[in-house]
Amino acid sequence: MKDIFEGNKAWVRETLAKDPSFFDNLSKGQTPEYLWIGCSDSRVPANEIVNMPPGSIFVQRNIANQVINSDMNLLSVVYYAVKYLKIRHILVVGHYGCGGVAAAMSNKSYGFLDNWLVSIKNVYMKYQQELDNIRDEEARVDRLVELNSIEQARNMAKISFIQEEWQNGNPLEIHATVYSLKDGMLRDLEMSFYSSGDLKSVFQINHF
Repeated sequence: MKDIFEGNKAWVRETLAKDPSFFDNLSKGQTPEYLWIGCSDSRVPANEIVNMPPGSIFVQRNIANQVINSDMNLLSVVYYAVKYLKIRHILVVGHYGCGGVAAAMSNKSYGFLDNWLVSIKNVYMKYQQELDNIRDEEARVDRLVELNSIEQARNMAKISFIQEEWQNGNPLEIHATVYSLKDGMLRDLEMSFYSSGDLKSVFQINHF
């Protein structure tokens, strides 16, 4: 714990040296434009990756950046971000080499985590033919990482109050992205959702 507190003191000193009013301004509130749904992996910190200061990004992280539509923790974060912070962009951020995704592709048991990995296995089943045709194991995992981010972004668009925002004219955007640990680059997977019309009709909810 000594390293934690010493690191904090050093960060405060460095921050105040750059901007003496930083903490005064930060304490007045937050107005982020972005919600980041990322993996809990310690190598994927949201603010640092995109070079934005505290207060810029509202963050929810879990193993393998899952958007499970019955996850009350996730739904609470998204609801607050959308309804109260009025964020405009939701980024679902996977990362290559994700241990959770790799675990979901195996038949090993990981104890309690097996239950969490089911949703990733469902993504694998949806794209099984494509994935099974990829001979290289690392490349296969990385492709599932991409597909998982796309499907989790799609799950985000299925959330009832997200669709309610769209129907109320809120220009909310959901983006599937992926981060590379090898070069530090964040990549757009070119799969975004701008309205409930981007979903199949069975998932479209009419709030009026």
